[in-house]
Amino acid sequence: MSGGPGIVREDVRAELAAPEIVFEIRGEAGLITLTRPRALNALTLPMVEAMHRQLRAWAADARISRVVVRGSGGRAFCAGGDIRRIHALGRAGRHADVMAFWRGEYWLDATVKTYPKPYIALIEGIVMGGGVGISLHGDVRVAAESYSFAMPETGIGFFPDVGATYALPRLPGCTGRYLALTGARIGAGDALAVGLATHAARAADFETIIDRLAAGGAIADAFDGLAAPGTQTGPLVAERALIDACFSADTVAEVLARLDAAAREGSAFAGTSAATIRSRSPTSLTIAQALMRRGGDLGFAEAMLAEYRLAGRVMRGQDFYEGVRAVIIDKDNRPAWHPASLDEVDGAEIESAFAPPDDADPRFDGSQGPCGAMPVAEASPGDRS
Repeated sequence: MSGGPGIVREDVRAELAAPEIVFEIRGEAGLITLTRPRALNALTLPMVEAMHRQLRAWAADARISRVVVRGSGGRAFCAGGDIRRIHALGRAGRHADVMAFWRGEYWLDATVKTYPKPYIALIEGIVMGGGVGISLHGDVRVAAESYSFAMPETGIGFFPDVGATYALPRLPGCTGRYLALTGARIGAGDALAVGLATHAARAADFETIIDRLAAGGAIADAFDGLAAPGTQTGPLVAERALIDACFSADTVAEVLARLDAAAREGSAFAGTSAATIRSRSPTSLTIAQALMRRGGDLGFAEAMLAEYRLAGRVMRGQDFYEGVRAVIIDKDNRPAWHPASLDEVDGAEIESAFAPPDDADPRFDGSQGPCGAMPVAEASPGDRS
């Protein structure tokens, strides 16, 4: 039923009244469901903090032997953070509130990474940004046939974060660098091939998987006999040799030079990739390249701290606000980046984010969060494989 002026549709009213995130206990499983389907389950700070608190509670709950997280609505597992809200807060000069979101989100990601019990993400549809942070760092990542992964932040004047600095450089070859700079989307087949996903299953079988996980036993047994459609590989596998050859360069400018050379030799993939990169924020590209170059040598907590420091710098700059305006708010897709070229970006400012931590820095080792220290808990017996 559609409503006229001043009339709120019943489905919209119901969603506005519904919680943004739901927690259940099913047998031995703690089940988390993101319930903002109209917003593609984008994370708000209250969702982040509620999830963090619940994970802490379940870590210490002997009844719970594993945690499962999923999205609602079928279109997206989680498309990221609530970028419109962050944009509005930044424009209003509420920098402390903006950084409270990034700090809370990164604390949650660190808790997922260090969680003492098996953590399983059932991923249907879009998984981007913040959705990557609450899935990729867990033990099991199940891709449905509609799985669509991307880290498109360079296109809105930000950079791949939520632990991408740690995870992407550890993907095979230079596939992580390619994903970071271009923001390209990949499906389940490519995700399985490089390790972004660990399993594939039909979305229609997710309830069966949850029931099996709730019954206890080995995690791997939950997938026995289930079909895994949609696992054909795509460009990430087909163009692997070219990706490694071009994206192994130390600078974005050299990456572009190599792609241009490959395009002149007839590679349509190289030409498209170069055009995509040239549409991105030069500052964001330089940050992303620095993170990919350094991330393989950083521990998880170190990588998250570098991201947090860089987020603070980007939030005080111009490109994030211009990128969100152009891509999400006005949707004219014509951002005016500042600076406008790679040569003008201050690399020294970016490098300073990798300085050793000090006492004023938050810790992203799983020990901090909205309720203080993470309680120490032993994982219940079970197979994490």
